[in-house]
Amino acid sequence: MVLEFLRDCDSSQLMSDCDPQDYKRQEALWELFTSECVYFLDQLMVLKEVFLATLTNLQMRDYLSDVDTWRLFANLNELCLVSFGFLTSLLHVIKESWKMPVAGAGPTLLELLHKAIQESICHCLQKYCLNYSTALFYLDSLKHREDFGSYVKWCERNQECRRLQLRDLLVAPLQRLTRYPLLLRNVGKRSRTEEEESALQSVAEQVDTSICDLEGKVKWLDNYQKVKLLRDALVWLPVWERDKRAFIPENLKHLLKAVTLENLIAHRCLLHEGKLVLTENAKLHDVYLFLFDDFLLITKIKRNKKNPLRLPQNQELDQLLKEGCTFTVLDQPISLDRLQLRSVDQLNAAASGLSQSFIIMHQNRYQQCIAAFILQAPSEAVKVQ
Repeated sequence: MVLEFLRDCDSSQLMSDCDPQDYKRQEALWELFTSECVYFLDQLMVLKEVFLATLTNLQMRDYLSDVDTWRLFANLNELCLVSFGFLTSLLHVIKESWKMPVAGAGPTLLELLHKAIQESICHCLQKYCLNYSTALFYLDSLKHREDFGSYVKWCERNQECRRLQLRDLLVAPLQRLTRYPLLLRNVGKRSRTEEEESALQSVAEQVDTSICDLEGKVKWLDNYQKVKLLRDALVWLPVWERDKRAFIPENLKHLLKAVTLENLIAHRCLLHEGKLVLTENAKLHDVYLFLFDDFLLITKIKRNKKNPLRLPQNQELDQLLKEGCTFTVLDQPISLDRLQLRSVDQLNAAASGLSQSFIIMHQNRYQQCIAAFILQAPSEAVKVQ
């Protein structure tokens, strides 16, 4: 239906019959419609018919059966249905505005936009966007597999992809969501009445609110997923391993009730993290710091034996976790209200050979320093952060 309309109509000729006041409004409405067509036909349907359908067919033949289609494509089928439904309804409105014969009375433009934005488009796109970072992470974890790589390359060679890669197509719904407010305001500026302009502005603001709400959810979800992965990678040493002075005979260790600290970080927000160098016993050790909302963790990085190569200084946490690294907690969590920070000035740093260094002191409730850590940053900018 949509394709037939695009093929048979001449928009410039039809809009030229409008009076000058309506011409720009029709032009803005046409931009909303045609851009939705491009989004639906060249992006959503390519993802569905080229990538998702191919993967489904392969899995029916017991190939790539362990690949989770939801983690890659989320609610793609729902996105296609919603976009097609919106296009069909919008087409009906356009035909009416151009005085073309249509079967049955349909909704007005404002009724259509209010209903589509509130009840389907924003909700559906939010669901997809919340899975987007998971999809990219999952895609990265699969790209090293020869069978999955062959599947992706075969799909990307399809002429319907127009030289776009899978990653380029997966981001399309996010880009579409952020473009709706601009398109809606463009229609609103060319409205016939102030009431219509105000109503379209209200619809655009609903999309803006949805985007802001989504940004908060995405940040929370990213933090949740990162903390969940980190929780499994943290190693909490028992007291007799953490403090060599704490001698506990083997036959008495069972009396020390093991405290599970895995859930200590479960519901906390990770504010900042990064790699530094710790000076300990005249030796330098790579450490990774995790700043949560109420305490600091200083950990030693233990690399996976399968990946013994030294990691670069700017290695990100996601990549470290992918490499199978673990993080052994030094000493104990440092509560932020018991933490003292001392910067080492350039003169003392030069004298001790510890450039870009600072000291973290852990104090007890009596203001007594019970632990001190001398740390070096890779640069002055990182130290200031």
